[in-house]
Amino acid sequence: MSTVTKEKKASIVIEFGGNAKNTGSIDAQVALLTEEINEISKHLKVNKKDFSTNRGLMRKVGQRKRLLSYLSKHNITGYRALIEKLGLRK
Repeated sequence: MSTVTKEKKASIVIEFGGNAKNTGSIDAQVALLTEEINEISKHLKVNKKDFSTNRGLMRKVGQRKRLLSYLSKHNITGYRALIEKLGLRK
């Protein structure tokens, strides 16, 4: 199973967080979780009986949901922009 590489993580943090050191911003965290969820989903399409990875996927989806909920309560315009940029909620 391939994971998100250091270079990919750094580029995501720069794109969504503003700079390389801003890893704690909500936007950067949601973008990283989305990338990890996409990678795990690809793995699970091939390995349907990998239940421990499926549990990890559900955990990441829940974490992303909590972060998005927080963002929608505190910054609705930033929430809408992030959803649009990541292609969530089609």
